[in-house]
Amino acid sequence: MEKFKSWWLLALLFMAPPLYAEVVDKIVAVVNNEIILLSEMNAAFEPFRKRIETTYKGKERETALAESRTAFLNKLIDDTLIEQEAKKAGISIPDEDVMSAINDLISRRNIPRDDLIKELAKGGSSLDAYKHDIRNQMVKMNLLRREIKSKLVVTDNEIGEYYREHRNDYEGREAVRVKQIWLAFPSGAGAPEKEKMKRMAEEISGRLKKGDDFDALAAAYSAQTAAGGDLGFITKGVAFPAMEKAAFALKEGGVSEIIESPAGFHIIKVIEKRGGGLKPIEEVREEIRARIEEQKTGEKFQEWMETLRKKAHVEIKL
Repeated sequence: MEKFKSWWLLALLFMAPPLYAEVVDKIVAVVNNEIILLSEMNAAFEPFRKRIETTYKGKERETALAESRTAFLNKLIDDTLIEQEAKKAGISIPDEDVMSAINDLISRRNIPRDDLIKELAKGGSSLDAYKHDIRNQMVKMNLLRREIKSKLVVTDNEIGEYYREHRNDYEGREAVRVKQIWLAFPSGAGAPEKEKMKRMAEEISGRLKKGDDFDALAAAYSAQTAAGGDLGFITKGVAFPAMEKAAFALKEGGVSEIIESPAGFHIIKVIEKRGGGLKPIEEVREEIRARIEEQKTGEKFQEWMETLRKKAHVEIKL
C-alpha cells in the first residue's frame, strides 16, 4: 500500500505544471483564420517601446506604453486584414522588388548598408523586420491603387471650389531684383567721416543721373563689388525698411536716391520685378487634383478598413 501511494504522488508531480512556470507566449488576437501571438507583437513593438521609454517618465510612461500597445495591436490587425485581402486579390511583392526599394532608400540617404543595419539595431529593429515593413507598405499601396485610387474621380467643379477656398496658397509673392552701390561706414565712424561719405554718395548719385554706368560705379566705389553689387531677388520683409520701400516703389531700370542705413549709404537699381497676384488655375490644376485625390484616398481608405473589419472575425485577447 505504501508503494502504491508513493507511485501515485510521483505521477501527480510529473503531471502537474511547475509551480513557478511562466506563460512564454499566448494569442493576443484572432483575425479570421489567422492568429497574432504576443511574441510577434512584442518584437514588432520593441522600437516604439524604446522610444517611449526614452521620452516619458513615471506614470506618463506607463500610460503612453499602454495606449501605444493597444493602438499598435489594432495596427497589426489592420495589417493582417490587408495581407489577407492582398492574397485574395493575388497581390504579392517579390523579394527583389523589396530589396530594390530598400537600395533606393539607401542611395537617396547616401548611407552604407551596414550603417542602416546598425541604425535599425539601435532602434531595436532588424533588416528582416524592416524588409517586412517595406513589403507591407508596397502591398498596401498596390491594394490602394486597385481598390480605391482607380475608382476615384476628381471633377472640374471640385478643383475650382478648392482653388477658390485656398486662393491664398496660390498668391504669387512679389519680388524685386536689386543691385546696389554701398558706401560702408568704417568701424567706429564719427559724424565727420559720415558727412564726408555722404558727399561722396551725392557725387555718385549725380553721376548716375547724368547717365554714368551703374555697374562701373559699383565696381569703383561699392563695398560690395561681387556680381556688380547684385543682391538678387528680394521679397518684402527681407531688406531693411528704407531699402525695401524704395525697391518696391521703383520701376524696372529705376535708380533710387541715397538711402541711409546703420551700415552706410546705399544707392539701388531695380533690374527686374516679379509681380504678385493669383496664379492662373490652369497653372495649378494638376497640383490641386493631386491634393484632392490624396484627401479622398485617406477618407476612402478609412471607410474601406471599417468595412473589412465589419466583415471579418476579429477577436482581441490582450
